Amino acid sequence: MNFELPFIPERASKPRNKGVTMMMDKGLSLRETEAFIEGNGHLTDLVKFGFGTSYVTPNLKEKIKLYKENGITPYFGGTLFEAFYARGKFEDYLRVLDQYGMEMAEVSDGSIIIDHDHKCEAIRRLAKDRTVLSEVGSKDAGILIAPNRWIKMMKTELQAGSWKVIAEGREAGNVGVFRANGQAHTMLINKITAKVKPEDILWEAPQKNQQVWFIKLFGADVNLGNIAPNDMIPLECLRLGLRGDTFFEFLPEDYAKRLKQVDSDVLNEEDL
Repeated sequence: MNFELPFIPERASKPRNKGVTMMMDKGLSLRETEAFIEGNGHLTDLVKFGFGTSYVTPNLKEKIKLYKENGITPYFGGTLFEAFYARGKFEDYLRVLDQYGMEMAEVSDGSIIIDHDHKCEAIRRLAKDRTVLSEVGSKDAGILIAPNRWIKMMKTELQAGSWKVIAEGREAGNVGVFRANGQAHTMLINKITAKVKPEDILWEAPQKNQQVWFIKLFGADVNLGNIAPNDMIPLECLRLGLRGDTFFEFLPEDYAKRLKQVDSDVLNEEDL
């Protein structure tokens, strides 16, 4: 960091297993990618080429090379996996991963229904040669999954070889573990984390209020994803208590208590 400041939560150095931040690349140009890395590469663990953008993004190999050279792991979004799977082209998908040198892969079933045993088999197959992220939850707001089902799928997918399970939230943050208005499904999340270790979950949380909520619940080292390129530094400031929303999260209790007290010398409105 640029200077010393006490009471800042310690963050693990990259590569890290917790406190992971995933940026969602929805079509950055090569020059935008270079600029992003210059300003945010030190904070970025993963970059997801969102949904099927890798199919139409120019200079894809060059972008992948840039990310890798700067200690960032890129991967294709789960919707691309589903696009291949729905067409009976799983073997072709594996060849595409090899063609682009992708060391990480995502397995999801947010857009189509995949038998869970078959999904776990795909995870096992990919995990032989790659790091796997698997996503749980539907992109359809009308499909509600019971907490016990969330827990069972997450546990089973971790056992099948997933490095982390992604809790669906979409790029808008309005499905899965979130309500339509973007508020967290508190009871659902509490039930999940009572059975699945939070460090094994990457929460899709594109909205600032969602990021604040997870940081306050799990601390600075919560895993967060679907972060917009321009939100990477603002998110790190939230993690470190350097924004008003989390300012008092990491200060000692006596500091926070003293600083939150109303000064008796401050005039009330009626005194003016």
